Amino acid sequence: MLARCLFAAALVVGSVSSAYAQVEGPKMFGKTADGKPVEVYTLKNKNGIIVKVMTLGATITEINVPDKKGKFANVVFGFDDVKGYESKDNQYFGCTVGRVANRIAKGRFTLDGKEYKLAINNEPNHLHGGVKKSLDKVVWNAKIIPPHPQRGGFPTLQFLYTSPDGEEGYPGKTDVRVTYSLRDRNVLFIDYYAVADKATPINLTNHSYFNLAGAGAETVLDHELQIEANKYVPVDQTLIPTGKVEAVKGTVFDFTKTTRIGERIEKLYETGAKGYDHCYALTRPEKRGEISLAAKMRDPKSGRVLEVITSQPGVQLYTGNFLFGQKGKDGKTYKQRSGVCLETGGLPDAVNQPTFPSIILRPGQTYRHTCVYAFSVE
Repeated sequence: MLARCLFAAALVVGSVSSAYAQVEGPKMFGKTADGKPVEVYTLKNKNGIIVKVMTLGATITEINVPDKKGKFANVVFGFDDVKGYESKDNQYFGCTVGRVANRIAKGRFTLDGKEYKLAINNEPNHLHGGVKKSLDKVVWNAKIIPPHPQRGGFPTLQFLYTSPDGEEGYPGKTDVRVTYSLRDRNVLFIDYYAVADKATPINLTNHSYFNLAGAGAETVLDHELQIEANKYVPVDQTLIPTGKVEAVKGTVFDFTKTTRIGERIEKLYETGAKGYDHCYALTRPEKRGEISLAAKMRDPKSGRVLEVITSQPGVQLYTGNFLFGQKGKDGKTYKQRSGVCLETGGLPDAVNQPTFPSIILRPGQTYRHTCVYAFSVE
């Protein structure tokens, strides 16, 4: 499925393409509240799959894929305009999250003997990088990279952002790069890179909400899910890890075999998470940095399948427990538990958990993270 094919490059006005796959744009999507232009790019492949990504937050705004009858639908949450993405209704729909995705306990961590304080935006904790200049809220620079054999012969959409030293409380000037490449085997590669001039925590992810029946469908509780993990990260009532990594066997968290998401979720309704909002410690290849399957999800009615493949040690399962019926793209309503996120990355609060894999990036090192969304039908 992940075999790479080489295609001859062709340069087209307004787009860059291989023999089939192409990237078009940019097109104006609107302006931010402070007047910055926001552009959107479109990735297409020979099978008709369309992915749209905008410069605000390096955000996926659409993924259009076919069902088992060949009918296309957008399967990710989003809004029709920039105003929607800047509103309180936006719960990180499709965006690039960082500098540190997930929660940091009480918005504090100590690095090399110095304590750093971050915004408390998910009381009593820090969530997803901050409140004003987290990576989902800034406008990135974008460009189309022509096909190259080292990138599988497909064009790439590249986003760049430099986060200054001290931005949102994080140390070090940090250069971040995120690339998107849609392949003709119906796989979307997302690659993250970062370098910093001071030691700093980095944990990037994509925060797309999926409903394989089509964004705006009533629920994801009927989706079937399998996760390549024998262990998960228990959390307290504020969703901060207890410091343990425990076996999923015999618990509500066991998705080692394909299981309907809603089969046992009601047991979590009275917890702080209100459903699934838990990280799984993936069963990883011995060689660090290799990509492998993290999760497979299927909508039985449409037959659409999503496989999530990653180089990271964890995947956060979140079942949209705090959605409240906001109006999204094309007037669709996003009800509680009508979308599911599968966020690849490090384990939550790793900066305060000495037994978890480190997320500290030091000068001279390069942060690398690959996430692949592979679409098919069954």
